Amino acid sequence: MIRSVRSLLALCLALGVDAVFAQASDVPARIVVGFPAGGSADTIARVLGDKLREDLKRPVVVENRPGAGGRILAAALKTLPTDGSVVMLAPDSLATTNPFVFKKLGYEVADLVPVSMVAEFPFALATSAEVGPKTFAEFLKLVRDNPKRADFGSPAAGSPLHFVGLMVGRDIGVDLLHVPFQGGAALVTALVGGQPTAGVNTLTDMLEMHKAGKLRILAVTGAQRAAVLPDVPTFAELGVKQVIARGFFGLYAPAGTSAAAVTTWNTALRRVLQLPDVRERLGALAFTPRASTPEELVQLARDDAAVWGPVIKASGFSVD
Repeated sequence: MIRSVRSLLALCLALGVDAVFAQASDVPARIVVGFPAGGSADTIARVLGDKLREDLKRPVVVENRPGAGGRILAAALKTLPTDGSVVMLAPDSLATTNPFVFKKLGYEVADLVPVSMVAEFPFALATSAEVGPKTFAEFLKLVRDNPKRADFGSPAAGSPLHFVGLMVGRDIGVDLLHVPFQGGAALVTALVGGQPTAGVNTLTDMLEMHKAGKLRILAVTGAQRAAVLPDVPTFAELGVKQVIARGFFGLYAPAGTSAAAVTTWNTALRRVLQLPDVRERLGALAFTPRASTPEELVQLARDDAAVWGPVIKASGFSVD
């Protein structure tokens, strides 16, 4: 028996596969998420987990470790197993905006081992459908003519959504006052009632209220219109050409995870993201599935950081 186990371990090592990950097929792999159950990150992770088990030949469970916009989990990632059994689904902010915002980040971006891109998503500007401006042109006139109404809300100070609002203000030549909320749900609730004047959030998190006629999405970021809202223009179409930011989710492993394990996850994810039902499910939530190489994920984060950095620095915003 001992000889058989040793032979299996030797074979796994010879194949370049993490031995523990390869042999413990009855032990679930984990996708850890730094956000509560029921949110968009959690939803994506569960959609993927249901399908990845086929490629990984083992159950895949989702574990939620919410707090501080994913930063608590990012700081704890280095303490998780490095045998290839654990990956983290995380938003772009961990590698793009947070390093500019937080003086004490709590983790090193270099410790997040890139696996692959997972999905991109646009940001959106919305107003109350009942009492707010009905078009971007009306919003523009209102905030230019009435400085007391020149404000916008976001789910959190220091989030990418905060800085998207500042981008909009910069490009339309209006000093928009930022009103931070404790999360997207609080923002949406207030926005439905007309305070603040506008809100910036992910398109995903405002989509249902827009469809229900309680919010009115005026514009979205990105190079092209969102497939789920083909009638809503992009900022670029409206002449606000510098607001091109978009968000993404990526998959990362703990530092020390082998290249072979990263390849295993990457290969499995590529197949899953091509499945028609996965693409349909994510697409309905305003996510665009997109796999990548680990190197492409790193480069994407660097490119986005180059866009966010000047905006954040110009705002003077930082957190100790």
